Amino acid sequence: MPPKSKKSSTLALLAKTPTGITGLDEITGGGLPAGRPSLICGDAGCGKTLLSLEFIIRGAMEFGEPGVFVAFEEKAEELAINVASLGFDLPKMQKDKLIRIDHVQIDRNEIEETGEYDLSGLFIRLDHAINAIGAKRVVLDTIENLFSGLNNQGILRAELRRLFGWLKGKGVTAIITGERGDGGLTRQGLEEYVSDCVILLDHRVTNQISTRLLRIVKYRGSLHGTNEYPFLIDEEGISVLPVTSLLLESEVSSQRVSSGIPALDKMLGGKGFFRGSSILVSGTAGTGKTSVAAFFANESCLRKEKCIYFAFEESPQQIIRNMKSIGGDLKTHIDNGLLEMHASRPTLYGLEMHLVAIHKKIKKFKPKTVILDPITNLVTVGSVSEVKSMLIRLIDFLQAEQITVLFTALSLNTNVSEQTDEGVSSLVDAWLQVRDIESNGERNRGLYIMKSRGMKHSNQVREFVITDEGLDLVDVYLGTDGVLIGSAREAQQLTEATGQALRTHAVGQKDIEIQRKRKVLEAKIASLHEEFDSMQDLLNKSYIEEELRKEIMEKNREQMIKNRLSKNADHGKSK
Repeated sequence: MPPKSKKSSTLALLAKTPTGITGLDEITGGGLPAGRPSLICGDAGCGKTLLSLEFIIRGAMEFGEPGVFVAFEEKAEELAINVASLGFDLPKMQKDKLIRIDHVQIDRNEIEETGEYDLSGLFIRLDHAINAIGAKRVVLDTIENLFSGLNNQGILRAELRRLFGWLKGKGVTAIITGERGDGGLTRQGLEEYVSDCVILLDHRVTNQISTRLLRIVKYRGSLHGTNEYPFLIDEEGISVLPVTSLLLESEVSSQRVSSGIPALDKMLGGKGFFRGSSILVSGTAGTGKTSVAAFFANESCLRKEKCIYFAFEESPQQIIRNMKSIGGDLKTHIDNGLLEMHASRPTLYGLEMHLVAIHKKIKKFKPKTVILDPITNLVTVGSVSEVKSMLIRLIDFLQAEQITVLFTALSLNTNVSEQTDEGVSSLVDAWLQVRDIESNGERNRGLYIMKSRGMKHSNQVREFVITDEGLDLVDVYLGTDGVLIGSAREAQQLTEATGQALRTHAVGQKDIEIQRKRKVLEAKIASLHEEFDSMQDLLNKSYIEEELRKEIMEKNREQMIKNRLSKNADHGKSK
């Protein structure tokens, strides 16, 4: 889309007629110029007739504007058959007076080059057709047939100008289709100059891969996209991809989403990836990239969020079967309408067409998560730079829509520092590297977080384990001989467990011996306490006896004094 300017309020005064064709209205800023003729040109088979016919049909069905389609080549019955596969019922629409299709047969033998040739008969017929249904849209397909037998350039140019002037005078929005010429956009070389809007369609075949492209050559009085835009013709009609390069102004989210692997979330600060971010999982063949992607999709569906899985290597049935063996149930999510899986070989389309197809499916399904597995297969239909350009546009589109995307990429070597991911690693927000670690005659998997923008993350390698219960990351053992993984780690852990058991047993024996000695010492202490108590009792007994003796002696002395005093008193009385 072209960037908005300060003049947009003024340019908006130019009336436009929406085409209803997906993406085309965005590129043109609202549609074709209302009440003016537009030219659609291109080589045979590029989609001119279908685009113009869809313009008429969608105008009648979606915008309440009846249309007239004048065909100089195909009959109404042939056109009806051609668009029936797209779900358009032309006979019914003609019966309802929504559209009118006229087939005009041009007989070259009746064309005279004496200066008497003119289009008055066509104007009368066209005027009647427009008035019969109150048409707002008109298509003439194709203009070459109208002048096929006329060689007088003066008459031809005059009649062309007259035709375009007449259409403007009727105030209808018109499309005129034309074959591409050798030295210009059209065979006559004049149509592009008298048209207010010119759209060029192209159908290219490169390396046996076809791509359809659309370009707006000119648009009087309006800003418009000037790049080449890929478009797709499928069972729903024409879809144009309006995205070539977006401004880096998309909103970002601080919300985190789980990867589906708790141990990986822990490595990512315990919370997972940012919502709306782009994630790359790269690694050599057989390292489990698809498993990581499938578990991420599974986790998204468990959150009741929609997910689209684009597979370029395996069929959906293969992925579902393989993930079921490790505890991932994708079939249930497909049945619940939360997961869509689309599988195709990259050679089905060109790169641009893949982008259009992906864009269309995302717009229709409105997922929160998108998986592309693997992007390296796209190199078979384009160069690395072309794949990178395509993925840049896809990432920009998904970020603008706040959709989290996960790519997988095949590394063709085991050197982590080498970039073998089609140049995407510098574009993504998070990059996980899964690689083989061979030691002791074993092949094990290790996972690294190469980068994760905007969050604290682990910088250590973890052993990546795939089991019947799912995926897990375990701490590697760092010993005196280096990093131990696989059976070496398990053997070391067993040795440590055995040593721990022996140490526990030894400690237990020591505890028993200490307990025994404690009991002996406690017995000795108790004996000493008894001996001390006995001696203390003996001393206390002697002390008590002494005190008792003293008390008795004191009482005896007092008694003797009393007795003596008593005898002295009796002796006095006797005298």
